[in-house]
Amino acid sequence: MITLNSADLNAWLISFFWPAARILGLLSVAPVLGNLAVPVRVKVGLGILIALVVAPTLEPLPTIEPASAPGLLVLGQQIMIGLAMGFAMRIIFSAIELAGEIAGLQMGLGFATFFTPHSDGSSLVLGRFLGLLGTLAFLSFNGHLLMLSALIDSFNAFPISTEPFSNMGWKRLAEWGSIIFSVGLQLALPVVAALLIVNLALGILTRASPQLNIFAVGFPITLMVGMVALMLSLPHFTPVIERLITEGLQTMLEVAHSAR
Repeated sequence: MITLNSADLNAWLISFFWPAARILGLLSVAPVLGNLAVPVRVKVGLGILIALVVAPTLEPLPTIEPASAPGLLVLGQQIMIGLAMGFAMRIIFSAIELAGEIAGLQMGLGFATFFTPHSDGSSLVLGRFLGLLGTLAFLSFNGHLLMLSALIDSFNAFPISTEPFSNMGWKRLAEWGSIIFSVGLQLALPVVAALLIVNLALGILTRASPQLNIFAVGFPITLMVGMVALMLSLPHFTPVIERLITEGLQTMLEVAHSAR
C-alpha cells in the first residue's frame, strides 16, 4: 500500500511549482507567446507542460516548506527571474516598433494609428508593420524555440535556491534596455535621412516660390519618398533582426548568470 506524508507532498509541490513559476513568468511577457491575443489558458497549459518536462531534469531543490516565508520568497524570486528574461526579449520588439514610430512621424503618418494588442494602446501603422515584420522574422528563425531553450539553460546558470537575486542581473537588464533607442534610431535612419533631404529641398523651394502651397505638395512627396526609402531598406532589416535575436538570447542567459 502506498502511503504519502506531508513531506512527500511538499517535495512534489516544490519540484513542480517553483520551475513552473519561472516558466510562466517568461511566458507572460515574452514576445509572441506572451501576446495578449494568446489565451491565458494556452499560456498556462504550455507552462505546465514545459514544467512537467523540465522538473525531473533539475538538481535537487532545497527542502523548504512551500507556504513558509522562505518558500514564498523563492517563489517570488522565480517569477521575477522569468519576467526579467522575457523582458530581455521584449526589448528587441520595442526597438523595432520604435523605428517604425520614428519613421512614421517623419513621413507624416502621425494620424494613422492602430490598436496594439500587447500594450493595450495605439501605435503608428508603420510601427505596427515593422513589429509584425519582426515577429515573422522571429518565428522564421525559430526564435520561440531558442528562447525556451535559453529558459531551460537558465536553471543551470541560476539554479532554484534560497540565494537572493543579485543586483548585477538587474544592471545587465537595464544596460540591455538602452538598445531601444540606439537600434530604433539606426533602423529608422535611412528613412529619416531621405526625408531630411526632401524637407531641405522643399524648404528651398518654398523660399524660391512663396506662392507655392507647400502643405498640398509636401505631404505626398514626403510620403512617397518615405515609402520608397522604406522599401529599399527592408531587405537589410532581416540581418539586423537576426543579430538582435541572437544578442537577446545571450542577454537572457547573462541576466541569469549575473543574478548569482
